[in-house]
Amino acid sequence: MRFASIVGARPQFIKMAPVSVLLRQHHEEIIIHTGQHYDYMLSTNFFKELSIPEPDYSLECGSGTHGVQTGKMLAAIEQVLIKEQVDWVIVYGDTNSTLAAALAAAKLHIPIAHIEAGLRSFDRAMPEEINRIVTDHISDRLFCPTESAHQQLLKEGITQGVSVVGDVMYDTLLSIQPRLVDHARSLLASLGLTPGNYMLTTIHRAANTDNAAAMQSIAAALNKVEMPVLFPAHPRTKACLQHYQIQLSSHVRLLEPVGYLDMLALQYAAYRILTDSGGIQKEAFLLGVPCITLREETEWIETVQSGWNILAGSHWQAILDAVAQPAPQPPQHNPFGQGDAAQRIVQSWL
Repeated sequence: MRFASIVGARPQFIKMAPVSVLLRQHHEEIIIHTGQHYDYMLSTNFFKELSIPEPDYSLECGSGTHGVQTGKMLAAIEQVLIKEQVDWVIVYGDTNSTLAAALAAAKLHIPIAHIEAGLRSFDRAMPEEINRIVTDHISDRLFCPTESAHQQLLKEGITQGVSVVGDVMYDTLLSIQPRLVDHARSLLASLGLTPGNYMLTTIHRAANTDNAAAMQSIAAALNKVEMPVLFPAHPRTKACLQHYQIQLSSHVRLLEPVGYLDMLALQYAAYRILTDSGGIQKEAFLLGVPCITLREETEWIETVQSGWNILAGSHWQAILDAVAQPAPQPPQHNPFGQGDAAQRIVQSWL
């Protein structure tokens, strides 16, 4: 069969990597990159690090409001799908690229497979929540990373084509993990740091970066922690810090965006991780590093239930209180599968 895998943002490249390798052993695949992330370290470098084939199409739809961006993607993806005559469209996660691709496929009556289906934050102010809900309800195959995601689909009346396969990001992490110790050692040496003696933070969601009060409060917490803080800054975040004239203390070190291996190494050796990223919440759990999530809710509820993730929002005191909490006990089990999610997904088409 002939598949179109449609991606546009860093987490989607990570999710696609193990699926693409196995899919190409049995079927034909074209990769369509919408260009939602167009910074080199957020896009091209990930393809190289993860050995993903170069995209067959790069649509360069990276800027504009949500409506403009999604509309541009939808129109461009539709033209490619008409030309390529694929049998299936595969979409990942919950970005504008996911929604645009799903809508384009549905309008052309092409079956849709949604990898990472069933997640809900129950906050419809988040654009990602709208994207994932709509995509789930028009998909033909829904591959859930966890049992709780499966149960959520059942509650919404989605019962056909649903399977629990585990999390594809865990597949990718396991393939990289043997290299992490040595890579972390050399990377931290270049930064003048030692394992367990710094914190790592990432901030990119609009609920924080478009809110001056939220960013000021998060910055206040970072400025008060008594440990170096590494802060790889998303382009949106850099612009926000400049626009709101937010001052960071000298122990908070702004970095350029880093590649996948570097980011995993920084997470692996961190004392605590502070983030509003969904993927990093999972990676922190899988790497055994306590996480403080700079949101009021999360779609990855298993990380909170295990005690390895604390929802602190943007409140500086709540963030500091969470940082001060001792590390929890090791989790009883891993809710994200056995590291064979990609294999389970591809086997469904054999």
